[in-house]
Amino acid sequence: MAYQIKVGSNLDILPTLPDNSVDSIVTDPPYELGFMGKSWDASGIAHNVTLWRECLRVLKPGGHLLAFSGSRTYHRMACAIEDAGFEIRDQMMWVYGSGFPKSLNVSKSLDKHAGVKGHDHVGFNTAGLGAGYKTSNWNKFRSDHPDYVKPIPITDESKKWDGWGTALKPAHEPIVLARKPLDGTVAQNVLKWGVGGLNVDGCRVGTDGGCSIAGINRRGGVMVNCYSDGLNGDFSKPVPGLGRWPANFIHDGSDEIIELMPVAARFFYCAKASGKDRDDGCDHLETKEKPAHMLKNNGTGDSSMGHGFQPTQRKNTHPTVKPTDLMTYLCRLVTPPNGTILDPFTGSGSTGRGAILSGFNFIGIELSAEYAQIAEARINAVAQL
Repeated sequence: MAYQIKVGSNLDILPTLPDNSVDSIVTDPPYELGFMGKSWDASGIAHNVTLWRECLRVLKPGGHLLAFSGSRTYHRMACAIEDAGFEIRDQMMWVYGSGFPKSLNVSKSLDKHAGVKGHDHVGFNTAGLGAGYKTSNWNKFRSDHPDYVKPIPITDESKKWDGWGTALKPAHEPIVLARKPLDGTVAQNVLKWGVGGLNVDGCRVGTDGGCSIAGINRRGGVMVNCYSDGLNGDFSKPVPGLGRWPANFIHDGSDEIIELMPVAARFFYCAKASGKDRDDGCDHLETKEKPAHMLKNNGTGDSSMGHGFQPTQRKNTHPTVKPTDLMTYLCRLVTPPNGTILDPFTGSGSTGRGAILSGFNFIGIELSAEYAQIAEARINAVAQL
């Protein structure tokens, strides 16, 4: 296993890579939403056909691409990928219950427009602290919390629009699954280039649900239904008769999802990145202050910031860290044993971690030197296992 992270623009670095040199591309590009005011999330690069054309060139014929996007901007990225020459094969979904709506409270905005004060932000009642008490515990501001106190509209117009907002709760992130056109038939392509299929048996979901793909990862975590340890690049196979065919649906195992879909255990699940996962291997890096919660509301329909949230102290300051287990699963799905994975948007290195844990080689490209340093530390942490 070998990995390297190249720092710089992917439009500058990709042209230096040889044609047909990587087996798969697994990446989490900017969603082009201007997230947290970050300029890199509003550059248009994820919708740039030239970028994806370079990705197509370096990918082997029949090789697969997996790329995340946002629900509002997915279509533009998918069109750019298709225009570059890829075949769109499917759309996968990572579904979770922990999203928050970035919604404007229409009723409150009408009171503000009328110049009327007093339509206070939602608070909560607990331990005698009273409504409107500020807290760093975001759960206290959720509209389904037992101590939730709803804002009271003042003007007649605001009363008419009480309960109206401007956005739905985000609960999924789409992933495009695309393939470089085959060189001949699937059989001919596989024989010539060593790629062209999906690793179905290596990514089956255990009948008990959960993070239970075939094999055992290099951190020692059991991934059920396997014959061997899967550490030498030869994927373990599920025990015959066990394990469900991998679906284009992945969920986070939250209570909300399980309650909504009692049979969700049949799908692979993966929660959002934990603090331990985020900072793994980063002990030697400087602790920095991550801005207060990036979302502008907390289920309240109020788009104002503040609400008593405290900045978070982290080693890994990247705002959109994908969980290692999720990226490990995706890397296994589209990459042959001993293959090389390319991630042109490395960020803090979750794809690289998944690649190394599965016995793959990895090439990462990252524009930010700060994030590249974090990625190097996090990938090296699993490379030492």
